[in-house]
Amino acid sequence: MDINLPDVLAEVTQVCERYEQALVTNDVAVLDELFWHSPHTLRYGATENLYGHAEIAAFRAARPSTGLARRVLRTVITTYGRDMATANLEFQREGSPVTGRQSQTWLRTPQGWRVVAAHVSLLPPRAE
Repeated sequence: MDINLPDVLAEVTQVCERYEQALVTNDVAVLDELFWHSPHTLRYGATENLYGHAEIAAFRAARPSTGLARRVLRTVITTYGRDMATANLEFQREGSPVTGRQSQTWLRTPQGWRVVAAHVSLLPPRAE
């Protein structure tokens, strides 16, 4: 299996950057577009478990649009062949000592790269 083919890695990196921009600006249309439109898609959030594109879209539509700014601390993208990838990143919300983690599994579909599974979790601040 070919890992991190340069052209595929560039494609996934670009779509991940588009996702990040949509996330911090609350561009719900782009966020909905980038999740696979399937009942098989899932997103485990920091406080919610969402099954299927419809639940994910409803969550996005109802979510507050403030306090979304964050600083990405580290990103690791790995592609597997030409049609599958994972993207994992660590982040901090502005003014928060909590580190968040985001994992996404991306699949190349006829519509383009789409998130088929995602997970967000938070780590408590480290004791000094």
